This record gives sequence, C-alpha cells and structure tokens, in this order.
Amino acid sequence: QERLVESGGGLVQTGGSLRLTCVASRSISRIWTMGWYRQAPGKERELVADITSGGTINYVDSVKGRFTISRDNAKNTVDLQMNSLKPEDTAVYYCNAGYYTSNGEPVWLMGQGTQVTVSS
Repeated sequence: QERLVESGGGLVQTGGSLRLTCVASRSISRIWTMGWYRQAPGKERELVADITSGGTINYVDSVKGRFTISRDNAKNTVDLQMNSLKPEDTAVYYCNAGYYTSNGEPVWLMGQGTQVTVSS
C-alpha cells in the first residue's frame, strides 16, 4: 500500500535544530514533487517547503534561510533540515508527495505527521 512515513520530530529549545525524514513506499514511482506541510494548533495547514523531481525548490517566507529541503529520487526520500528553530515553528509536520499512478492519474499523498515542539 502506498504510504509516506515521517520521522525525526521532537522537542528542542529555541535556536536548536532538527532533521525530518520522509520515506515513500517503494510502490510509489513517478513522483513529481515531495514536500513538507505543517499545522499549528488553531491555524490552517501551510506549505513549508517542496522540491520537484527536477530540483526546483520552494520555501514559505518564514523559514527561508533556516530550513533546507533535500531529496533523494532513487531512495524516494525527502528531508527537511531545520535550524535556528523558533517557538512559532511548533507544529505537526506532514510529508506530502504528488505522483502518477501506472494509469497516469495524479495522486496526492500525505503522511501521518510528526510533532515538532520548540520551547522558549
């Protein structure tokens, strides 16, 4: 069954770092984009960063210069290195992938989420 599995969340102090990793199941191929969303309590889910199979990267303004997204197309993984973390980065982080089925149909898949908590 196609799924995404996230890891790497946790509790860190302000200014600290965390690295999130997402692994897509091997049954998923033809992934055109992978990325990370987050949702803080009482707020809407927002795109944090994404990266296409061609390497085009997009960041939300609030994380530019602090977060780095990277991807291994061969391994179906996407990482999010988060540095200089702030309390406002506290949220559940979700991995996301867009891919095509063998029939050419586009599918969006999201993981279960991993909690990131930044203490002040």
